[in-house]
Amino acid sequence: MGLRQRAVAGLRESWQSSHALLLLPLALIVAIMVVDIHSPESIHLGPALVIAPALTSSFAGPRLSSLIGALAVIAQIIIAVLHGGLGTTNHIVQILTLFVLSVMIVVYCAIRDRHREQLAQVRSVAEAAQHVLLWPLPEHIGPLRVACLYLAAEDEAQIGGDLYAATRADSRVRVLIGDVRGKGLSAIGEAALLLGAFREAGHRQSSLPDLAATLEQSVTRYLADFEPPEELGERFATALLMEIPDGDPITRMTSCGHPPPLLLSPGHVVTVPSVHPAPPMGIGSAHPGDYHLDVFSFEPGDTLLLYTDGVIEARDAAGRFYPLADRAAQWTEECPETLLHRIRRDLLSHTGGRLDDDAALIALRRTPSVHHGRPHPRIIHADGFRHRPQNQPQGG
Repeated sequence: MGLRQRAVAGLRESWQSSHALLLLPLALIVAIMVVDIHSPESIHLGPALVIAPALTSSFAGPRLSSLIGALAVIAQIIIAVLHGGLGTTNHIVQILTLFVLSVMIVVYCAIRDRHREQLAQVRSVAEAAQHVLLWPLPEHIGPLRVACLYLAAEDEAQIGGDLYAATRADSRVRVLIGDVRGKGLSAIGEAALLLGAFREAGHRQSSLPDLAATLEQSVTRYLADFEPPEELGERFATALLMEIPDGDPITRMTSCGHPPPLLLSPGHVVTVPSVHPAPPMGIGSAHPGDYHLDVFSFEPGDTLLLYTDGVIEARDAAGRFYPLADRAAQWTEECPETLLHRIRRDLLSHTGGRLDDDAALIALRRTPSVHHGRPHPRIIHADGFRHRPQNQPQGG
């Protein structure tokens, strides 16, 4: 079902629900009017009629609220005629008071609906910005099955300072996940710049250190032109660059101050690869030699879980950080989509439904594939990872 069809269906369902609820204030008006008419003249239930338009405003707009308000005023007039006379001071005051309160309720409804329309426009713009800047990752790319998740800290924003992207470069997949300092709309400029630079340079640079140096140059130029004087030296971005070759069960990684990924293996095994991070982009050097290339095993059936610090720094009511590695160990057998679904639900439960910082996650599952040709030799290191010897080429 398309977006327009879902919107029409939602409006139709809302209209039907509002008209069904309308029976309650109508019944309330009739009941109060009948009881008041048959009560002694010393008892006046007419003021309770204001409940009907007030109740209607909770689920309907100004038109229906004004209709119920008008019916309430008419019911009050009928009560006055049949229960002591229309000309009595008490009834005149009740009628005028009910009329004024009903008008105030209708005005409130109109203001509320206008704010709702403005909020819908803001959300629409945020959604459009998300689709333009943060392209959804494909479900399958190269030898990988992919799932991604973005949770914005600001209520009215669907994108902020966290970012991710993936691209094909020859016979390999390159992935970027990053975190711009700050959150929400104020960090979108740097995020957009970093994403654009990665999509352009990801195909051209031969190695991840070269790619990292290119991204660093782009961020440095941007900050030189647009960084506010009062924030000089305080704007930067962490980033993790990964390269997964199609025919070799390894992963190459270059970190720029970003948290290392988690390697989820069958049997509820979670490993944190050893990384040698460079400084974050925007405060470090742009020379390729300043970036280290880490290589570790990534076998078919394994899942790489990439994340931003908004996940691991999320706190519960007692101030405890979210234990991502411990929780992910429960779901190492799950497919990427289910894994992120479980983490999302568990993370929001941990924080009480609200995050203090933007959070992004990517799950990459290497699918089994047939390898042709002579396999590359590997060395088993003390950390348990299988690395390609240094004299092997870096290309996929």
